[in-house]
Amino acid sequence: MNRLGRLIKALPLLLVSPFLILLPLVTLTLADLLRFRRKPSLAIDTRPNVKAASVVIPNWNGRDLLNAYLPSVVTAMSGHPENEVIVVDNGSEDGSADFVRANFPTARLLALDKNLGFGGGSNAGFAAAKNDIVVLLNSDMRVEPDFLQPLLDGFSDEKVFAVSCQIFFSDPTRLREETGLTQAWWGDGALRVRHRLDDAVTDLFPCFYGGGGSCAFDRRKFAELGGFDELLAPFYLEDTDLGYMAWKRGWKVLYQPKSIVFHEHRGTIGKKFTDAQIQAVLKKNFVLFVWKNIHEWKRLCGHFAHAWAAAVVSAVAGDSPERASVAGLWRACRQLPGAIRSRRKAQRLAAIDDREAFRRPMGGYFRDRFEALPARVDRPSVLFVSPYPICPPIHGGGVFMFQTTTRLAAMADLHLIVLLDKPSELEAHDALVAQCKSAEFFVRLEGKTKVFGSIEPHAVREFRNGDLDWMIHRILYTQRIDVLQLEYTVMGQYAGGFRQIPSILFEHDVYFQSIASGLPYQRGLISRTNWIWEYLRAIRYELRLLPKMDRIQVCSRDNREYLESFRPALRGRIDDNLRAGIDTARYEYHEDGREPYTMLFLGSFRHLPNEEALRWFLTNVFPKIRQQEPRARLVIIGSDPPPRHALPDGGAHADSIELIGFVDDVRTALARYSVFLCPILSGSGVRVKLLEAFAAGIPVVSTYKGAEGLAHKDGEICALADDPGVFANHVVELLEDQEKALRMARAARAFVTEERDMRKMTKRLVENYADCVEAMRSSSDTVRSSSSINRGGAPASRSVPTNSR
Repeated sequence: MNRLGRLIKALPLLLVSPFLILLPLVTLTLADLLRFRRKPSLAIDTRPNVKAASVVIPNWNGRDLLNAYLPSVVTAMSGHPENEVIVVDNGSEDGSADFVRANFPTARLLALDKNLGFGGGSNAGFAAAKNDIVVLLNSDMRVEPDFLQPLLDGFSDEKVFAVSCQIFFSDPTRLREETGLTQAWWGDGALRVRHRLDDAVTDLFPCFYGGGGSCAFDRRKFAELGGFDELLAPFYLEDTDLGYMAWKRGWKVLYQPKSIVFHEHRGTIGKKFTDAQIQAVLKKNFVLFVWKNIHEWKRLCGHFAHAWAAAVVSAVAGDSPERASVAGLWRACRQLPGAIRSRRKAQRLAAIDDREAFRRPMGGYFRDRFEALPARVDRPSVLFVSPYPICPPIHGGGVFMFQTTTRLAAMADLHLIVLLDKPSELEAHDALVAQCKSAEFFVRLEGKTKVFGSIEPHAVREFRNGDLDWMIHRILYTQRIDVLQLEYTVMGQYAGGFRQIPSILFEHDVYFQSIASGLPYQRGLISRTNWIWEYLRAIRYELRLLPKMDRIQVCSRDNREYLESFRPALRGRIDDNLRAGIDTARYEYHEDGREPYTMLFLGSFRHLPNEEALRWFLTNVFPKIRQQEPRARLVIIGSDPPPRHALPDGGAHADSIELIGFVDDVRTALARYSVFLCPILSGSGVRVKLLEAFAAGIPVVSTYKGAEGLAHKDGEICALADDPGVFANHVVELLEDQEKALRMARAARAFVTEERDMRKMTKRLVENYADCVEAMRSSSDTVRSSSSINRGGAPASRSVPTNSR
């Protein structure tokens, strides 16, 4: 009934809602088409005088707040004779002006005849200020005695527009919804903003905007942007609008955690306006922000489509702070002429586009765009991001990552981000963490929910998370990262369009190739249909993703040639000899002492190709082996094994199968048994278990798919067969012909030592990093500031953050 009532009440606005979309759409289109194209020259940037500052405090009927908090400001500003405090009284009716005159003679009072709102009062205060730096404070803000100097220190070059304080609430038990470390992104056709709580940010750091009530501004730059726009009156988003304009102007907005203030949230607005009134203003201003500031028409079209859909949903299902409303669109349309005027001014002042403006406040992009990084780094700083635990290395990808990071930590400054399934997995990484400069872990990453019919692979959405993205950029900045190393296709979405920091992706397997190879083994129409749909999603996603990488690492020449056949433009950017290897020195070569007539199947059963391989072997090959050699025994080792009753042997050979499950160290098994089995039918990449078997001296029988990237000729370094009968014959032959088994094992050991030794490969990897960095930086045309931010180095860290979004 409530929903029906809402619908009836909103029906008149719903009927005109298309007009509320078409009117601004047509108006903005015509305004952009008729706009004079030649932009005026922008003013030359200069660094402000930072010896002193002016504090401006807008006030409206806040005598009690001034009495409580103004003394802390006056005390903090008393350290320099040229500092000043200006109280802008917005036509208060509670005696605020007389109170300031009587009790704070050192403060300047600017008494206005009427209430100009937060923006208008602030603009008046800026106009009256005598210093280059103006610190804008809410009247409900208490400051620490030493809050000013860190702000002044933040204006280290001519590109800095604003430096924001760190905000705490006066009530320490209250959730810190406001911190001063602001972030914004474009999502669902609208601006999305939030405050970040990140204790790892301990020095100057880029942020999206400086909070209007707790921030220092360069007064001349503030005036060039036109100050706070009256379009957004009476309150909210004026500071966000100004920050975005500053970034588009090519300037910087910074967060200074060393400058601490305490806020009585909504000490004025919350007392004078209801929550409904505040939400109405916010909805109107979020729409006006877009109409004024978003100049890329692809984003604008998305905005209008989402805004109309969201407004209809809100009318039917009820209002939500995250969605547009018909009423909000109506209020925005009433200010359309003012929005057009503000839009023209914003376009004249813009030096970069919207995409770049959203990127630059992010730590990685900020460092990439504004800092002059060294052209050559022989010991690079590497951020290694893994979607799965690295320790213990219980699957092939884990082995590749573990042995790479272990060697890489000795040759580079290694920083880790590792995603874990559960907190108990953290302890296993202690030894690796001790070798790294820093390590951070995510436990139970919450990605985007599954969407029915999505054209994006589910695994990609599963690993999409704003907190992880934030962490990557924070570490890129604070740890001065030279190379971003991403593991697995799903992490490719975190690659940056950097000009000086290469984004490098290791495709542990070519995902769409793996799916294609598994299609013949799917049973039933539904299963095959789902498999085909996943293949189409995967090939679309992967082939669109890979060109965005600066370098791509694959396991073998076969993988490289396969990708190049789909994307010829990738030639020259794919490396096939840097990652898929093992530390052969860790594997003792054993020729003697092996248990006769024993076969070893090894693999994690969380990996579908291993399940398929074991099922195929037990069904089609094992009975033939037992028929020829009744003494043959099979040992199955691997994490998450199937229960014995689920093995497809029908009980006929149960006495000859030993199901062990997970073991801490596979090297004991590799040294013990007689023949190694790799009956893999699908997948892509290089099987690490084959490399381990080669290194340990156990002769191998594999399918051609299982030995992909390592062996192509039967009998050279391993026996190869896809036919079940031939596969069985090879196994029996190696069980019985020890001389042939030894010849093959020796050849395999020589191959892996020469071609796939991780020590040699990691040395090449570091050289590749250095070459890639040098190539990017020598050709970069990045516009940088004359000097970068002065900041201290961040210490090595280890933390386990939880999702906050």
